[in-house]
Amino acid sequence: MGCLNLGFLEELCIMIVIIIAAWQIVQLLLPYLLQFLPGLVVALIKIAIWLIVAIAVIKIIFDLLGCLFGGSGGLHMSLH
Repeated sequence: MGCLNLGFLEELCIMIVIIIAAWQIVQLLLPYLLQFLPGLVVALIKIAIWLIVAIAVIKIIFDLLGCLFGGSGGLHMSLH
């Protein structure tokens, strides 16, 4: 797959939608979890989710920069 073709953009959009949906599900469930779990555990869950989102965003940014400057087509983001 080439660097910035439609297949890559499709996978990128799908990944963004999945990340946003997962975050919204967590936001929906957090009030329920607060009733049963201590606040520290919920805070740790939120930090872990933000860590995963930040790593995904950093990976996407560096893949795009590598594609832009490297020219080797190093974007291999497969959701399958």
